[in-house]
Amino acid sequence: MLEAAGLTGPTVQSSRSFARALVSTARPRQWVKNALLVAAAGAAGALGHDDVPGRVAAACIAFCLLSSGLYAVNDVRDAAEDRLHPRKRFRPVAAGELAPWVAVTFGAGAIATGLAACLLISPLLGLVALGYVALTLSYTLVWRHVVVFDIVAIAGGFVLRAIAGGVSADVPLSVWFIAVVTLAAVLVATGKRRAELLRAGGQNAPRRRVLAYYTDAGLQSLLLLSAVGALIAYYLWAFEAQVGAGIPWRVLTILPFTVAIARYVLLVRSGDGEAPEEMLFRDRPLQLASVLWLALFALEVNAG
Repeated sequence: MLEAAGLTGPTVQSSRSFARALVSTARPRQWVKNALLVAAAGAAGALGHDDVPGRVAAACIAFCLLSSGLYAVNDVRDAAEDRLHPRKRFRPVAAGELAPWVAVTFGAGAIATGLAACLLISPLLGLVALGYVALTLSYTLVWRHVVVFDIVAIAGGFVLRAIAGGVSADVPLSVWFIAVVTLAAVLVATGKRRAELLRAGGQNAPRRRVLAYYTDAGLQSLLLLSAVGALIAYYLWAFEAQVGAGIPWRVLTILPFTVAIARYVLLVRSGDGEAPEEMLFRDRPLQLASVLWLALFALEVNAG
């Protein structure tokens, strides 16, 4: 569509080597999202069981391969649109540093390897991984253009990661934990859309077609509702466990989780949020809250 309108935009002068361009296309910073597999297994209290840590680690690596492969395919699909974006125009395919056929070949290989690894760990995990690939590809082709469904599809990717963590550990997940992941994922997806809407608000600024159906007030309302919902679900999950004579580490995780959610909402309302992983890597208060949550969560897992 953009090509037909002549809005392909200028390519960026090539400056990276082939290897660096390939690594950039894999987006290793995005792999932090796959830590959700480990968190899901830990939340179920399974990380100390026999060979569970090894299986979960292998599943996490497999999902990193899947996500990197899908990013490569997505970059080819979105190259023309990315060239109009102030930040995405530096992606290797959009910048002309990596040929589309190379990106597709790399992507297909990474996806096939990731699916094979999941199947070896567990046939059910392979099925979940296949669902993740199907959802992500359908988002790229269809759902990203459909109002509300675009947010649901993004959130669905996080939920499937959590489910994959439970399946790889062979343990059931708490309903409240799934609710936390779902609502937090809706929060992240809503934040992305609001940041895109604000960026596209300038005159003649390129914008996703779906943004025409969103309003700032509507997205802010959804942002606050999902944040409050995520907090309530997290409190219910935290108090779901039986509190014994020891220190209630899970309950104590409520404090850093609440701080992290509140900080994230403030950042998104200020106009940030289009790249959540970048926000995590640069915002000190968010990092401190995350580290404290991880420390308390690890103590809770160890105590279990």
